[in-house]
Amino acid sequence: FTVDLSKPLVAQVGHLGDAYEKWVHQPIVCKESPRFFENQILESLTRTVWWVIPLVWLPFICWLLLVSSQRGLKSQSIVSCLISGVIIWSLLEYSMHRFLFHVKTSGYWSNTFHYLLHGCHHKHPMDGYRLVFPPAATLGFLSIFWPIIASLAPREMAPTILGGGILGYVIYDVTHYFLHHGVAFDQWSRRLKRYHLNHHFKNQTVGFGITSNFWDRIFGTLP
Repeated sequence: FTVDLSKPLVAQVGHLGDAYEKWVHQPIVCKESPRFFENQILESLTRTVWWVIPLVWLPFICWLLLVSSQRGLKSQSIVSCLISGVIIWSLLEYSMHRFLFHVKTSGYWSNTFHYLLHGCHHKHPMDGYRLVFPPAATLGFLSIFWPIIASLAPREMAPTILGGGILGYVIYDVTHYFLHHGVAFDQWSRRLKRYHLNHHFKNQTVGFGITSNFWDRIFGTLP
């Protein structure tokens, strides 16, 4: 099966079968945004500009902190819980990227799901409209993680821990966009940019950290 890049891609990639893994990791480096769906409504739901992420989620994070404060959580504890949430997100960022985003697939529906989740980013790494998660997709992840946090953390801490996790996600998505489309301005940003682009264009089996290489060092996936 050969994918026709001039036609909507999502309905095609599943037919690649075992050849999908090789195809999706042969990047097409251009800033054009490929078409995913014939249906215009579905197509529009797959495109998100980067600034929507902080615009949507930063006010929500502030509201979560307010909820914790109203439940009696002190300022010092709010800061601690917020930082804890960011750290939890950083491990989640690494784990999802390594074990979910880079899972090997070969069936029609598994290929299709993987392409929508992460494969499209490796095939078209410079597509600026599919570099960040659409808010609707993020809500789906929150519906999974919020019950877990609410059941494990004290009632007054849970909203702020969730807020820290979302803050970590916002930092991740904005950083990810910068690594593909921003201009490095110092040694740290140049090193981080090189680190991520090596993951795309040299070796996709290592270098899973986006905002840092900390967990790559811990788990032995440092390039």
